Amino acid sequence: MQRSEALTKKIGVLYGGTSSERSVSLETGAMIHKALVARGYDAILIDQGPDLPAALVAHGIDVAFIALHGKWGEDGCVQGLLEVMRIPYTGAKVFGSALAMDKHLSKIAFREAGLPVAPYAIVTRDLAAAFTAADLPFNLPAVVKPNAEGSSVGVTIVHDEAALRTALEEALRFDERLLVEKFVAGQEVSACVLNGEPLGVIGIKPARGFYDFTAKYQDDGTAYPYPAPLPPDQYARCLEIGRIANAVVRGEGATRADIIVADDGEMAVLEINTLPGMTSHSLVPQVARAEGIPFEELCERILLCASLGLSEPKEARR
Repeated sequence: MQRSEALTKKIGVLYGGTSSERSVSLETGAMIHKALVARGYDAILIDQGPDLPAALVAHGIDVAFIALHGKWGEDGCVQGLLEVMRIPYTGAKVFGSALAMDKHLSKIAFREAGLPVAPYAIVTRDLAAAFTAADLPFNLPAVVKPNAEGSSVGVTIVHDEAALRTALEEALRFDERLLVEKFVAGQEVSACVLNGEPLGVIGIKPARGFYDFTAKYQDDGTAYPYPAPLPPDQYARCLEIGRIANAVVRGEGATRADIIVADDGEMAVLEINTLPGMTSHSLVPQVARAEGIPFEELCERILLCASLGLSEPKEARR
C-alpha cells in the first residue's frame, strides 16, 4: 500500500483484548496510535472484544493495525475474522500467526527448515499428574512453559522434581498443552526482521533471574546491549536464523526471533513473535531506533505492509 492511499483510509488500531497479555497490548496500541496520528493518519483505538465485528463496521475501518498480544489476537483468530470481513491487516496472516503461537508446531517447522532447537517434551493436562523428570528425553534443568502463550507468561525454570511438579501446575493455568524444554545456559538474544529483511540482533541481560514478564516490561534494570555482544560469525548466524524463522511463518511487518547462544557457540531458537511488543521496553523499536528508524516511521512501515492473505473467490469478483 502506498502512503498516499493509506492516508485516505480509516485505520483501526486493535489493542487490549482479553488475553493474559492485555496490559502489554494496551501500552503497545496506545503508542502505535499516537505514532500514526503524528504521521497524519486517521487512526482510532479499538479494544478487542466479542463486539469487534460490530465495532469495525460502526467505525468504518478500512485497515486494521493489530497491536494485540497472546490468545485471540496473535494466534490467527482475529486474523481470520479480518479475512472474512475483507479488512487488510498488519502482521502475519492466519496460517503464520497460528503456527508461530504454537510452540510445538513451530519447533517442528523450524527443525524442518534446518534451524536448531533444544530437545523438548509435550505434556498434556491428562498426562501432567503422572509426569516426572524420568519421562524427559534429557536431564534437568528444564524450562516449563504453556504451549501457546507469550511474554514468558507461566514460564518457570526447574532444577529438581519438586520444582517440576509446581511448574507444571502453574503452566496448566494458562494452557492445556505444555512444552518442557531442555534448559540451555547461555546468552539470550533477539533477531529482529522488518518487512522480510534482517534488522539487527539485540542482547538481553536481566538484572536478576531470567527474562520473565517482569524483566520484559517492568524492570528498568534489564539491559539490552545493541548490537548483541557476539563474535561476528555468531551475530551473522543469528541474523540468518531470524530471516529463516520469519520466512517459515510467512512473517510480514516486524517479527522477532528469540535465540539462546550457548557458551560453546551452539544455538537454539526458542520462538518467533509475529506481533512483537511496541512498548517503551520492547526490542524491535530499540533495534529500529539504533538503525536510524524512528518509532513513528517504524509504525508507518508496518502499516504500509497491511494486506489480506486470501484473494476473493472468482465468483465474488463477478
